[in-house]
Amino acid sequence: MKDSPEASVDFENLWRFVSEQFPLGADSDHGLDHWKRVEANGLLLANATGADITVVRLFAIFHDSRRENEFTDPDHGRRGAAYAKELRNIHFQITDLQFELLETACIWHTERTHHQDPTIGTCWDADRLDLRRVGIIPNPKYMNTDLGRELAKNIMNRIGL
Repeated sequence: MKDSPEASVDFENLWRFVSEQFPLGADSDHGLDHWKRVEANGLLLANATGADITVVRLFAIFHDSRRENEFTDPDHGRRGAAYAKELRNIHFQITDLQFELLETACIWHTERTHHQDPTIGTCWDADRLDLRRVGIIPNPKYMNTDLGRELAKNIMNRIGL
């Protein structure tokens, strides 16, 4: 795992601030419990991928933070990225490169399947590994990382698929 010395993020305060602004509330399928699982998945994956953990943790917070409903909301990733941009340099500091990775990961996390960058791939796999909360079994073919594919296969094997 790599982290940037230029990054300055008080994650506890950022979590609190963003969660208080979350439109769907704490009990949402796309809310805080999901964000925490995405963060945990991302940190696990980052150990294997070398992803930037600051970006992975920020993705967990922002990727669904601007959802307007639980179902079809195709622009929620773009809104989440815009929200991160709005809060950047006020509530957290990251480099331009880190922000580009975060922005790309948020915007495209539901519309694209694969990305060559290990940090973006780690973000997307971290989110996809939590799809069971909405009745979808994670599929190894949509995973970007070796560990993501292995974990998705294990989930499928445990439920007999």
